[in-house]
Order: sequence, then structure tokens, then C-alpha cells
Amino acid sequence: MATEVLMPRQGQSVESCIIIEWKVNEGDVVTEGQPLCEVETDKATFEVEATASGTVLGIFYPAESDVEVLKVIAAIGDEGEDISAMRPADESPAAAPAPAAPAAEEKAAPAPAPAAAPVAAAVSATGLASPRAKNLAAKKGVDISTIAGTGPNGRVIERDVAAAQVVTPAAQAKAAAEGLAIPEVGTGLGGRVTAADLTSVAPEAVAEAVASMDFPGAVNEVPVKGVRKVVAGRMLNSLQTTAQLTLNSSVDARSILGYRSKCKAAPEEAGVGGISINDVVLYATVKTLGEFPELNAHMLGDKIVEFGNVHLGFAVDTPRGLMVPVIRYANLMTLKQLSAETKRLAKACIDGTVDPDALSGGTFTVTNLGAMGIESFTPVLNAPEVGILGVCSVQQKPVAGKDGSVEFVPHMGLSLTFDHAAADGAPAARFIASLRNKLAAFELTLAG
Repeated sequence: MATEVLMPRQGQSVESCIIIEWKVNEGDVVTEGQPLCEVETDKATFEVEATASGTVLGIFYPAESDVEVLKVIAAIGDEGEDISAMRPADESPAAAPAPAAPAAEEKAAPAPAPAAAPVAAAVSATGLASPRAKNLAAKKGVDISTIAGTGPNGRVIERDVAAAQVVTPAAQAKAAAEGLAIPEVGTGLGGRVTAADLTSVAPEAVAEAVASMDFPGAVNEVPVKGVRKVVAGRMLNSLQTTAQLTLNSSVDARSILGYRSKCKAAPEEAGVGGISINDVVLYATVKTLGEFPELNAHMLGDKIVEFGNVHLGFAVDTPRGLMVPVIRYANLMTLKQLSAETKRLAKACIDGTVDPDALSGGTFTVTNLGAMGIESFTPVLNAPEVGILGVCSVQQKPVAGKDGSVEFVPHMGLSLTFDHAAADGAPAARFIASLRNKLAAFELTLAG
């Protein structure tokens, strides 16, 4: 009897998955445990494996289909078995993916060169070329198939190659973008025109070149789906349903920089070499949230839920987009434990193996753009959370000494966005002040 392959449930919060691609075709023989397809939730990607050995008798949904969990997506069994009873009601035979294209299938013709940067005329119908023409083309680095021949029967001869103008792709792009003239001969190999050879052209020439180009030029349409779709929906909903206000400040960073240096210099057996500045900020944030339950909270319409434990979310930039894994019970962890859990969750997000349930349940979020040189920004709340902390880069800041002198001291920027409907400005400002104190004397914070 044929075996059903179900769309598995990945976490309690996942209701459907998108099939990214099938790795097999109908009629293929597979073994139990062999990957059949790759699917994507709104939070992670994973492979669906064969639940039995046999022949793939049916594939019920094509790539790009959004399929509810626990629905039958394929059937495996003995060749010739009847699987009509297994087919979902919303599936039709036409939905199955077509077999892979044969290797000999012709490739699409390349796109034409930009109009503003013309090169040689189209190749002759015969495609013939003399040996001398071929030798010269090889020396000049010219694609002889792009040269129109003037010899007998359209044959490309030596003089055709000698007269051919060769323009590098970079030069073509620059000429089109900036309206620059292309000289007959360049300084590159074999007279090749490079980007450095381009010069300005008259305004009328620019207008003529631009007028001949297709407007608006090349575009790339990116479907909004998966993580991008979820992030877009959440951010828009957050800004539409919350009263967001951002407070910007900075903290003397000498203590945390010094502590980070000590960790790096510590013996390997101490196990603290991997502790980062971000880990330090997360740890201090957790300690501060214990003093301000109004920010470690959710705003749920007619009620505010304040949490006794800190479940700290932190933003991770992944190839699939922004993810926010949650460090559960962060308030019960040491700095070393917090650092290890942060790295574990971040790696799972980047690899696409994170448990979807690890991406929900946060009570407060931290997002760090300091490594990108950002001095201040406005984080968007991860609703229904009441607060989110933005961590910025370390910059030298002039500080007046008691004797009137000025000293440049490294300072780290902090940007706190909070929901003004759930918390007032004064407690939010006190939160920032307390966090500054903990970071400015971080070793004392550890001692506490």
C-alpha cells in the first residue's frame, strides 16, 4: 500500500509552509530518509524526507505552493499503485512539477548590449571567419561572433576584426549611466575600451543616447513572501497600532571595552574569549529590565501584561531576512550562559535550522547596528512588546574634565523605542539611565 508524505508541523505556531523546490520527480525511486523537497515557514527552511522506500507515485503541489501542515503532499509506493484516494481535493494532476529539462535544451539568447554603448554589429548569417581573422580576434580579446563580415558570403576577415570596437561591460554600463562618449580605441588589451577611457559628451549627445534607451531599464521583481512578508506585516502593524517614541542617549564605553579586552586575553580554559560587546549589552539589559517591569511587558489592548521573567529577543540578520530568536529565562543565566545561548540561536537562524517556536514569546527585544557604524536610529517595536533597545556604534565624544580640559572618551549610542500607550517617558528615561550606569561600571554589574 502506498505511503503518504505529509507536510510536517514545525512548531506549534506554524500553520502552513511554502514548498521552495522539489528535489525529485514523479517516477523517481527513493529510499526512506531521502530529501524529497525543501520547504519554508515564515521563520525557517527545512527538508521533507521520504517516509518510505519506493517509487514517487505522485507529487500533489508544485513549487511555490503554500500548503497547510499535515496535508498530503506526495505519495510513495510500488509502481502502478492507485493513489487517487490520496490526492487532496484542491490538487489537480496539472499541478505536479514538470520533469527536469534535458541537458541539451537550448539556452535563452543573451540580452542585447545597452543602446548607449554600441559595440560591433550583429554577426553575419554564415558565421564564417578566416584563420587570420580568428588569430587577430584572439590577440585582441574580441568575440568574433559579434563582428559583421565583409568578405565573400559574409565571411569575417582580418580587416573586420581590426576595425571592431571592443568595449568592456564596465565601460558600457558607465557610458549608459553617465552619458559618456566611447572612443574608437581604448587603452586596454588590444585597444579595448575600458571605463577609464570614457570622456564627457555634449548634452545633446546625452539626450540622444538616453532617448534611444528603454525606460526605465533593467528591473528585478522580488516576491514578498516567507520571512520578508512576515516582517513587512509585523512592522506595518506595529507602527499603525502603537504610540511609538524613541529616546536617544549614549554611555561611556570604557568599562565594557576594557572588560571585553580582558575576556580576549583570558586563558582558553576560562571559556570567556567568545564573550562579545553585544553579549555584555544583553546581560546589562536583562539586569535593568528586572527594575522596570513596565518595559518587560506586552500591551494587549485593554490590559498590560508584565512578566516576572525576561525572555529576551535579539535581532539577527540572515540570508533570508530579519529574524528575532528569543533567549528564554535570560534573567536566570550567567553572562557565559547568555553568550553561549545567543550564539547558538543566531547560528540556527543563519543556517535556517532554528525551531520556529524559538522565534516567539519575547518580552523585550535588542537590535544592534553598531557594527555598521550607525550612531542612532529608531527601532520599530516588536509588538505587543512595550520596548525595544537599539545599540549603536562606539564613537569618540568630547568630555569636559574638572580642570576645564577636554578629553575624548569612547561612547556607545543607545536608542530606546517604547509604546507610550503602555509606559510614560519618565520611566523610559530612568531605564536608559540605569542601563547607562550598569554599562559604565560593568564589572560592578557582574558582581551584583
